[in-house]
Amino acid sequence: MARVLIVGAGLTGSVCAALLRKETARPLHLVVWDKAGDSGGRMTTACSPQNPQSTVDLGAQYITCTPHYAKKHQSFYDELLAHGILKPLTSPIEGMVMKEGDCNFVAPQGVSSIIKHYLKESGADICFRQCVTQINLRNDKWEVSKETGSPEQFDIVVLTMPVPQILQLQGDIANVISECQRQQLQSVSYSSRYALGLFYEAGTKIDVPWAGQYITSNPCIRFISIDNKKRNIVSSEIGPSLVIHTTVPFGVTYLEHRTEDVQELIFQQLETILPGLPQPVATKCQKWRHSQVTNAAANSPGQMTLHLKPCLVCGGDGFTHSNFDGCIASALCVLEALKDHI
Repeated sequence: MARVLIVGAGLTGSVCAALLRKETARPLHLVVWDKAGDSGGRMTTACSPQNPQSTVDLGAQYITCTPHYAKKHQSFYDELLAHGILKPLTSPIEGMVMKEGDCNFVAPQGVSSIIKHYLKESGADICFRQCVTQINLRNDKWEVSKETGSPEQFDIVVLTMPVPQILQLQGDIANVISECQRQQLQSVSYSSRYALGLFYEAGTKIDVPWAGQYITSNPCIRFISIDNKKRNIVSSEIGPSLVIHTTVPFGVTYLEHRTEDVQELIFQQLETILPGLPQPVATKCQKWRHSQVTNAAANSPGQMTLHLKPCLVCGGDGFTHSNFDGCIASALCVLEALKDHI
């Protein structure tokens, strides 16, 4: 049975795993590693340490589907809607730019529920806190080393983490990447920002007419969402949760600062936008060093094959564009690239 490793338990990695399980005739041993403590990648949902039912989406907020992808990726949308994992966004988001024919969806259980659905479908062995450091060729297999534990061997490796993390990998992979491919990979760039999640006690009222708001006049804050309201969840037992996304210039300026200091700066600016907010019972500040792709790899539609036998493929939004459909498109391209090898 071929052993397949997918590095990265975000949207591309989880969809790759589900597609490999569904679309391949021969049995595969699928393994997914992620360096974080949970799945989701940039579609992560954080829980309040006081009440696990109180959650906040720290990454993607909602999914916008264009008429083009509504048709092209219809089966994906239909499946998620049928399972209740996606629902139409009906809450008011002030300042949202709507194009004709676009549909917006939210994930009632949090955006990471999309990733968890695909990982469950895949039946893969999922291991967290696995930070890959080296990839070497050993007897026509890939030997993959990580920060802790013994190296493991695989017949196929799929890398779906942000491109700068691929370029940091040591071992034979450094020689496998051609000069042309290296230049393409080095040209991929990302924006950076912070997200701050705030959790409140049950019964707390946040009296604003919107569920989300784009802010255009603040140097620090770009977007605020009352997360439970965005998802149409009202409960007397669960307090409201708020998420604040910073602007990219702010994120870039304070990228290497202490998270506690950045959190304090965001709080100061939040007070000017929503004065008199009650004290949260818990907070979660997330640094997104690789937030959204600003420049994707040229000439690599959806994926980049670094080595054929054994197969080593890269995928993710660095090879398409940073949204739900970009990741689905990349996963489909990775599947196509692997078809002859499985």
